[in-house]
Amino acid sequence: MESSDSKPGRNPSPAKSRRRPAPSGKRSQSGAVTIRDVAEVSGFSSATVSIVLNNAPLARYIPDTTKEKIQRSAQQLGYRPNLFARSLRGRRSHTVGVMVFDMTDPYCTLVLRGIENTLFQSSYLPILTDVHNERSRFERYLEMLLDRRIEGLVVLANWLFVDINVLADLEKNNIPTAIVGRELKTDNISSVIVDNNLGARAAFEHLYSLGHRKIAFIRGPSQLSDTEPRWRGVKALARERNLELDARLIVDLPESGDPFSSFEDGYKLTEELLCRRRPFTALMAFDDMTAFGAIRALAKAGIRVPDQCSVVGFDDVAPAAIYSPALTTVRQPMEIMGTAAATIVLEAINAGLEKKQIRTIHRRIVPELIVRDSTRSVK
Repeated sequence: MESSDSKPGRNPSPAKSRRRPAPSGKRSQSGAVTIRDVAEVSGFSSATVSIVLNNAPLARYIPDTTKEKIQRSAQQLGYRPNLFARSLRGRRSHTVGVMVFDMTDPYCTLVLRGIENTLFQSSYLPILTDVHNERSRFERYLEMLLDRRIEGLVVLANWLFVDINVLADLEKNNIPTAIVGRELKTDNISSVIVDNNLGARAAFEHLYSLGHRKIAFIRGPSQLSDTEPRWRGVKALARERNLELDARLIVDLPESGDPFSSFEDGYKLTEELLCRRRPFTALMAFDDMTAFGAIRALAKAGIRVPDQCSVVGFDDVAPAAIYSPALTTVRQPMEIMGTAAATIVLEAINAGLEKKQIRTIHRRIVPELIVRDSTRSVK
């Protein structure tokens, strides 16, 4: 094993101590600055330069003056270490990008768990990015992920996703991609979503079976893709049960990029419903955070849940089971959705390696009604 250029008690080999004249602006044929280029300019061996620039364990035996000269030469030449050089020689990085629009969104936690477990079992490394609900950050992270030669991409969509056109870059680079929570009208990007229609029907059917006929609804934002199918499920079941929906008991969440805003909005919209003085015995919220806000507003108004008003949510985020009262909700199987998205991407990567046709898959997962303490039959 090679030691320091000037380790006391040893005569350095000619290859290690010989100083060569520095070539001016010389580059490898590929145009990239290499370890050998830095070695020629600095006058040290390629092995020593590699140890210093990669901060290898043996670097602690190399004198500081030697390190400084090597680093100065590397900086002058514009050398940049290629951390993926070994993997790129085999045209593989074994990495998958995971883009989340807002890490604070409770919806993301279990989805990420499913993605991470699946990638781990297949020896792929996830590169996680949090977009912070910013378009510019999304675009920059996407560019950085593509620069790092990711082999696939999983995107967790949220309310802001409707404003971002990701198709061009993803399709152009032929990166197998799956989006969780949003189904795009494209033949090249796969998706995993919950069956919103069935979920809303299950929640509405539950309230109807308990004898509720005067039901208030807090619908989702009009631009969010989940809103329309859920409301379609409600209207279809209402027609089947010959139940007329009272338009004065229907309100809509405003557009927002903040996943926690639905709590405040649920609170305010429930107060608005109460001010309309249209009696209702149950309230169906767009999601759990909205339901939590609604319960808070009802409690402030002296209305007990579920004794005087039942409340049902959608998602089954972690706090739903420990809220007071524990929330009846429609469970999105989030970990399963994350697993499904990662599996789709991995299968597409393998298909590409085997020169097989890559299929676009749109998977719709069936949700589950979870009955807890926030709903009861009409007295």
